Amino acid sequence: MLGAIAGDIIGSVYETHPIKYTDFPLFGRSSRFTDDTVLTVAAAYSILEKVDYATAFKTFGRRYPGAGYGSSFYQWIFSPDGRSYNSWGNGSAMRVSPIGFAFESIEAVLEEAERSASVTHNHPEGIKGAQATALAVFLARKGENKDSIKSKIEKRFTYNLNRTLDDIRPEYRFDVSSQGSVPESIIAFLESKDFEDAVRKAVSLGGDSDTMACIAGGIAHAFYREIPENIVANVKERLPDEFLEIMDRFVDIYGL
Repeated sequence: MLGAIAGDIIGSVYETHPIKYTDFPLFGRSSRFTDDTVLTVAAAYSILEKVDYATAFKTFGRRYPGAGYGSSFYQWIFSPDGRSYNSWGNGSAMRVSPIGFAFESIEAVLEEAERSASVTHNHPEGIKGAQATALAVFLARKGENKDSIKSKIEKRFTYNLNRTLDDIRPEYRFDVSSQGSVPESIIAFLESKDFEDAVRKAVSLGGDSDTMACIAGGIAHAFYREIPENIVANVKERLPDEFLEIMDRFVDIYGL
């Protein structure tokens, strides 16, 4: 989970100022957590406290209303009925990494990812993005190699993971759809050599940088196991105590 949050904070600066290179400062005065972090923590809280996802997302969303939510999600937070709004966006994928750590079979991970997505992102592509991300985290955590992770994600979700970042980068633009950002985020992980490299590569595509780095970072953390201490320190100093407490509890039970 920390890897996803680190990706969000590192990518936050570049969401509105996209870049096409990997040699950039990881942190600056404007680096901050966004809705990706808030909802990742909310997903972990839901798992820990056995609270339904809709309640957890609404509770944390209302508590941190300025985190940069999409307009449909922001309206959903404060709506009395809380009906799903058929989103195909990548918001379902960016918050799902705790599920890949907390559940112990492919079937359970896919079922739980769908449950977490469908409270808002009940469009097939929204569910698919969440499931693909959660499964990639799970497979990485279980020690599968990159070829195996790639093959299983491609086979189950029909994402094209045979493209390279060099092929994608020149024409890639900001895209909040699951189908237009989740595969690219997974490719950033697949081409990486370590955690930091995965995040840098995701940001370098010049798209929805915080969310793509969040997705790639969550998978990379599960795969590489370690995050450089300078990144950990910079991330933790930017998070509320409430988030740190939930993250510590989650790690105590589920690891990483």
